[in-house]
Amino acid sequence: MSEKRAGEAANTAVKDDRATTKTDTVGKPAVEIDEKPVDDTPPTGIAALIAKVMALKPVRVFLRFGSSGGEIMASGMSFQAVFAIFAGIWVGFSIFGIVLAGNQDLMDAVVAQLSNAIPGLIGEDGAIDPKALSEARILGWTGAIALVGLVLTAVGWLASTRDSIRRLFKLDPPTTNPVLLKLKDFGLALAFGVAIILSSAVSLISNQGLSLAFDLLGIDTRSPFAAVAGWLVGVLVVFVFDSLVLAAAFRVLSGVKIPRRRLLAGAAIGGAALGVLKILGSQLLGGATSNPLLASFAVIIGIMIFLNLVCRVILISATWIAVGMEDAGLDPRALTPEQLEVERQKRVAAARDTLVSAERERLQNQLETVHGLARRRVRKRIERLDELDHAEAVKLVEKR
Repeated sequence: MSEKRAGEAANTAVKDDRATTKTDTVGKPAVEIDEKPVDDTPPTGIAALIAKVMALKPVRVFLRFGSSGGEIMASGMSFQAVFAIFAGIWVGFSIFGIVLAGNQDLMDAVVAQLSNAIPGLIGEDGAIDPKALSEARILGWTGAIALVGLVLTAVGWLASTRDSIRRLFKLDPPTTNPVLLKLKDFGLALAFGVAIILSSAVSLISNQGLSLAFDLLGIDTRSPFAAVAGWLVGVLVVFVFDSLVLAAAFRVLSGVKIPRRRLLAGAAIGGAALGVLKILGSQLLGGATSNPLLASFAVIIGIMIFLNLVCRVILISATWIAVGMEDAGLDPRALTPEQLEVERQKRVAAARDTLVSAERERLQNQLETVHGLARRRVRKRIERLDELDHAEAVKLVEKR
């Protein structure tokens, strides 16, 4: 009977988070729900407009991005990305330089791809001279230093990106073996370099195919129409490349369980945003680096500003997917129904434990103010609550 009474008192903990305890007319501890009148009248006027705006998905995405520390995470990622990119480009051209040196068209396509990806990075007025890249070799001491820098910076940037994305999904860091995780990041860095070369080759082949098609149709390749068509093909190739890279970052790098449809949609949104950044990159960087005091290192500042914007796009795209999954009730951990039921039972047990602890504290305080038979009754009720901790049916917390 004591367990039954204690169970009935504890079960009320899950009915409402406003449960309170009191003593009834005979001094018996009881639980009741503090029901408060709820105003169901819908807001009107400005309040209604504000409520509608706050309910919009883009607004909720930016709010979650800010509340999760997205600004700080994007800044840290962009700082690491600067060093990772320079080391990666040097080592990449050192490794693939032999292949690229034998095909000048492919070499130019790779340089153009990198230049379009990060305005101001490579070129006559950029931070890197293309001629110096063609002479890069990994066998020298400079190549060895750059290789060590690539391992430390590129892998570190990927690790920061993974942790930032998982934080936006409200997930803990992965529990994978740290050594295996670093090897995975290094493999992804190499795969990214290979993907740049492949996308450059696709862009080169598509441009050559487009020129051949214009020749067959009798269209002048120097006409405005041909120029616009070639530009659109280049934009499409870059969009597909960026979208695939983002999808790999969200799914493979971070290890988040994202449904394919939502993954592709979020990656496409991010790829489109990155495309707009690249198209407007020169204008954006030109305005940001117009200060004459910064002229001596304006290129580096411009690259850092651009990379900061890119990192923001990456994290905001991840936040878009996270908010969409939350709205649909999808758990990014991909738990089984049995695991979800275990978590539900733990939450119920925690609620019961909170209620019983509050009741025990109230009785302990009451024990100091009563005497005689009343004191004995209070002690009996404390003993019943203690028995509740050992009852199998209403187990409060998991014993570890």
